Amino acid sequence: MKISIEQIRPELTWHLRQKVLYPAQKLYEMEMDEDLDGIHFGAFTNNKLIAIVSLFEVKSGDFQFRKFAVDAEYQGKRIGNELLTYITDFARNEGGKRLWCNARSTATGFYDKNGFSHTGEFFTRNGFDYEILEKSL
Repeated sequence: MKISIEQIRPELTWHLRQKVLYPAQKLYEMEMDEDLDGIHFGAFTNNKLIAIVSLFEVKSGDFQFRKFAVDAEYQGKRIGNELLTYITDFARNEGGKRLWCNARSTATGFYDKNGFSHTGEFFTRNGFDYEILEKSL
């Protein structure tokens, strides 16, 4: 499957955020105050948005990505891997030294396969269990 990855406006991420990550919430609840501070990326196939992620430079050289979602219809097709590689390269090209995320406990295997390390820092928020995972760039 051929995909293209592009920078997108924050509001274009909201539908997939809701559909994949927070299906019990309302669409208007998907907006984050920090959205305007981030860089948002979308993966498209045939002009359809099928995956999204938001990237934030937390401090110099330290990048966090959030709200990483792949449409269920397209999961398992390596689209998440391509999008993660893309933002890893982007952060590195922007002078990034570290890339990290709050990974849902159900997704840590994906990040293990993509070279992320476990920090052992766990927390629960809104009914989801997370661990902070990181990767040196």
